[in-house]
Amino acid sequence: DRFLSSVGVPLAIDAFIKAKLDEKKLVPQPRASRLALIRRATYDLTGLPPSPEQIDAFLKDTSPQAFEKVVDRLLASQQYGERWGRHWLDVVRYADTAGDNADFPVPSMYRYRNWVIAAFNSDKPYDQFLREQLAGDILASAKDKEDFQQKTIATGYLANSRRFGSRAAEFHLTIDDTIDNLGKGILGLTVGCARCHDHKFDPIPTTDYYALYGIFKSSNYAHTGTEIYPHTYGFVALNPEQADQLKELETQLSGLDNRIEDMKAGRIKFATPEEKRKAEQENQDKSRRLSAQYPYLQKAFAVTEGKPVDARIMVRGEPQTLGPPAPRGFLTILGGQKLPPEEKGSGRLELAQWITDPRNPLTARVMANRIWLWHFGQGIVATPDDFGTRGEAPCNPKLLDYLASRFVEGGWSIKKMHRSIMLSRTYQMAGGDNPQDALKDPKNQYFWKFSRRRLDAEEIRDSLLAVSGNLDPAPGGEHPFPPEMQWKYTQHQPFLGAEEKYANNKRSVYLMQQRIRRQPFLDLFDGPDPNAETGVRPLTTTALQALYTMNDPFFHAQADAVAVRVAMENGTDLARLRYAFRLLYGRSPAPDEVREARQFLASARKSLEGTALPDYQRTREVWASLMRVLLSSNEFLTVD
Repeated sequence: DRFLSSVGVPLAIDAFIKAKLDEKKLVPQPRASRLALIRRATYDLTGLPPSPEQIDAFLKDTSPQAFEKVVDRLLASQQYGERWGRHWLDVVRYADTAGDNADFPVPSMYRYRNWVIAAFNSDKPYDQFLREQLAGDILASAKDKEDFQQKTIATGYLANSRRFGSRAAEFHLTIDDTIDNLGKGILGLTVGCARCHDHKFDPIPTTDYYALYGIFKSSNYAHTGTEIYPHTYGFVALNPEQADQLKELETQLSGLDNRIEDMKAGRIKFATPEEKRKAEQENQDKSRRLSAQYPYLQKAFAVTEGKPVDARIMVRGEPQTLGPPAPRGFLTILGGQKLPPEEKGSGRLELAQWITDPRNPLTARVMANRIWLWHFGQGIVATPDDFGTRGEAPCNPKLLDYLASRFVEGGWSIKKMHRSIMLSRTYQMAGGDNPQDALKDPKNQYFWKFSRRRLDAEEIRDSLLAVSGNLDPAPGGEHPFPPEMQWKYTQHQPFLGAEEKYANNKRSVYLMQQRIRRQPFLDLFDGPDPNAETGVRPLTTTALQALYTMNDPFFHAQADAVAVRVAMENGTDLARLRYAFRLLYGRSPAPDEVREARQFLASARKSLEGTALPDYQRTREVWASLMRVLLSSNEFLTVD
């Protein structure tokens, strides 16, 4: 303890790692090269490759603080929030559609995505970050319009819970999805397993599950529209002066939806068939009139306070078989706090406070482990969503405890955690190999080297756009969904987002993500599942991925743009090759690479002899073919 208190966090991290390596008789790798280090750090914090100018500046800086300055520069960039916000969006299973059987769009969901990105960029303390997502509407100041808007938007975390079926009767599954995500994503516990019976492995009784269920049942979730009830309601007007107008329109339209469904189900009786037909025309006419006058209002997909109620236990998870009520409260194993009987609210604010209480042993540990995982590719706990008995034990529990305590003491600052981890020798280790250590620890569980990794889906796409010069750095906004009043989606004709309509050259975090139809590029390269919490992305290596680099029009377009940059900015083949290698790999080509590239170029030029292409077009085609080879290489697609 005296040693740890006398050194900085980076040195303490190294001490914990070295102690475990000594215990396991493993030898740490030497420091990584400076080129590998700046590429690693830049991808880690921004998801983009470093520019040749940034590499040169770092290589020329011989000061002891050179790498520290790189880290600080990257943390201050807009691209940092876009990269690390995407990590959080994996955890909360972000999507721009609802997930019901018709998968209705949610045009305003982008506001939550952008709120997350801004929160990372501003280094919003993690405990505050969680409280606003769970109870932002309660915490918001009614007198401060900006505060009201931002904290209301933050509750998009809860509103984003997946919708099921085509009727309101399935809403208990949405609350189940909320609890499951909160448990795994924030607490690292599989709380959802206690829905039908006491948890079989962890000390979470069914009563605890329904204590949480009551809190969310006492909250109003915005309704996105379903096949049976196609009109939205419960959205929050971001201009408080328009709140009554929005509520009145939503009430009328959703009331018509209910009346139409009641007539179809025979719950409304008519004297004659003619009277029934007349009522149905009248309803359709009124719906058309209201739809025609429906204004475009700035609104948020959010959660608000509802009627407070304690949920009754669903026996075996069946909503038709109800048992005794479960008073609203927190998990017994984490304190078991209950709402006081006089509480008039849902309990979400109290829940947020219980979760972020520094005495809670899980919240800080779970996030510290995630931050470590997103830096190293694996967590100190290899199962980041399950800290229970069925999850894996931490490989270095003392290190995890230390990081969690420093996280809280540092004001829950994620950026401080980045600096502490990245300035350690552990982070700056090379990614080399040692056959003996590889036999002892084949998974690099104890971090005796820095594990090489393939770029993830967003990094691949964003890197292609970056090196081609086609990346649009502006933040993304609302997607071009069809007008809300025109939606007629059903389970047989669900919303299907045409790829070309929602394509853009912005960062991949801004792509439209649909729940029941995965974005093709992200799906191919193991992107997140928008239906479920993604703590660790799967990693596959398939023939389709290789075929993509050979045949896909997007890949070819970026290779062509790189070829134009390479050919236009340099006069000779050697100068062009040197520029291409600096742009894509951050280094100069080796003599054998120059020789092989020249042979490739000669062969490509020969294949175009006799064609009617003008000289400039031949040059472009030849260099584009070489760029496709360089862009599909392991060196471009992996980080050491």
